[in-house]
Amino acid sequence: MVDSGVAPAPLDVLVLGSGVAGLSAAVRLAAPLSSTGRGAAGLRVGVLTKAELSQSATRWAQGGVAAVLGGDEDSTDLHLADTLAAGAGLCDSDAVRTLVDEGPSRVRELIAMGAVFDRRPGGALDLAREGGHSTARVVHAGGAATGAEVERALVDATRASAAAVLEEWFALDLLVEGGRCAGVRALSAEGRVVEVRAEETVLATGGAGQLFAVTTNPAEATADGLAMALRAGVPVADVEFMQFHPTALHHPAMPRPLLSEALRGHGALLRDAHGERFVDELAPRDVVSRAMAERMRLQGVESLWLDATALASFDARFPTIAASLHAIGLDPSRDWLPIAPAAHYLSGGVLTDLSGATALGGLWAAGEVACTGVHGANRLASNSLLEGMVFGARLAESIMAGSKGPVPTGAMRAFLAGDRERVDPAMAAPWATAATSRATPGPVAQDPVSDVIKTRDELQRCMIEGAGVVRSAESLAGAGEVVDAIGAAIGTGTPADRAQGELVNLVTAARSLLRSATVRCETRGAHARSDHPEASDFWRRRIVHTGDGVAVLRGLPVSEQTPGSGPVTGTSGP
Repeated sequence: MVDSGVAPAPLDVLVLGSGVAGLSAAVRLAAPLSSTGRGAAGLRVGVLTKAELSQSATRWAQGGVAAVLGGDEDSTDLHLADTLAAGAGLCDSDAVRTLVDEGPSRVRELIAMGAVFDRRPGGALDLAREGGHSTARVVHAGGAATGAEVERALVDATRASAAAVLEEWFALDLLVEGGRCAGVRALSAEGRVVEVRAEETVLATGGAGQLFAVTTNPAEATADGLAMALRAGVPVADVEFMQFHPTALHHPAMPRPLLSEALRGHGALLRDAHGERFVDELAPRDVVSRAMAERMRLQGVESLWLDATALASFDARFPTIAASLHAIGLDPSRDWLPIAPAAHYLSGGVLTDLSGATALGGLWAAGEVACTGVHGANRLASNSLLEGMVFGARLAESIMAGSKGPVPTGAMRAFLAGDRERVDPAMAAPWATAATSRATPGPVAQDPVSDVIKTRDELQRCMIEGAGVVRSAESLAGAGEVVDAIGAAIGTGTPADRAQGELVNLVTAARSLLRSATVRCETRGAHARSDHPEASDFWRRRIVHTGDGVAVLRGLPVSEQTPGSGPVTGTSGP
């Protein structure tokens, strides 16, 4: 469909976002396209994306897809155990079991759709091992161009099947009518504010890496779906767990070029400023990133080194990475590569059940924008593309089956049980009074583009300094004051363009992350507090944002229960 600035006729399903989760759902719901514009399920499906259909975070994914596709050394039970271990006690075991059991068939479906993965000379898939995995189970394409291949296959299938493809459209807010989501208000490619109506709306808008000044995420990763859900009062959980990838190339380019975990899986070593090894290269990402941050602090340096000089045939095995390195004058066969952690993946998001249903009727979510319970406090490497394939497909099947509303499964279980306690606002954001007094809210400021860029940069810098790999109550409060002052200055209302809309969304998401990180007084997974350096059994709970504030889900996120549940409000736990 060519954009005319006019919304399409009401859709049965509107998918927001064009990454692996959204397109996995769209191709299932829409294909094959008939002369009536309806797919096999009798549904009119549209995809709305703020860039080109192929421009999503999926395209940037390097490592691969983790799935048990055969081999005596691996099993779905082992994949489950690795995922639970990486998630540091906050994974929902049912969600992880769903992921590892259904993942292999989804990968085979993608291959049948035309995705081409790397193979060994005899024809078998070339499986790699990455951090946190106990064995090699990661399929990849082009060495480190897996996301691009996955995206290509899904984009081709979507263009052949969807009734409406709205590229360069920007979703502003959810339409909520009669307690249900009825679509979105959006800016068309021509800048008109229009309503795109649908019986069912799917959030598949990706992550929030652009909250931080140093990130591996593309410029489009501005937490749009997360922010829209927060403004509509849809429950959102686990947003304090922003995973930092340890081996981003330390270079002025942004997003930071990613040196895939597969390099360490093939034997690349981490070295400090003195050339010494200091951490297990195949430990989960949170462990490696924290070790790097501490070593950088102790040695007073801004970067460390990845030594890949012993890897044979580097250029042939990792052509995408090799090209990036050669372009800036680095030869991985001779040079150690400068690295530093960079914001990479948000493990939390919009709370869903195991079919992608949110607490708002007519609204579904999948992929990085969702919190299914799979990732817990820290995502296992290469589970993200798999999650998009599995839960995008489950969501589509649930819509086709006529399901209405969430059921008590996955991360949604404790929320639907009502087992939650509200957090005192002064505990979640002790800086708020001082910050909000510095400016008076008004309509969204109609700043020139340069001012929006400057303000976005200020927000990103305060977030990397105050809520980066290691945080503290003091650093979080400092970032909170800056973010709240920016929010008060830009105000509320309808943004004039995408740049303003993205800035509003970043402020909304930053506030939720800072509040959750302030409430969680422990170190767990991707959330590290220098003033609370140990994990606490008390905090094996999810922190959730609802329409009336921040709450703690007191039920544990996995089926087994442990002692130590006590009052949450007003306390940081034992």
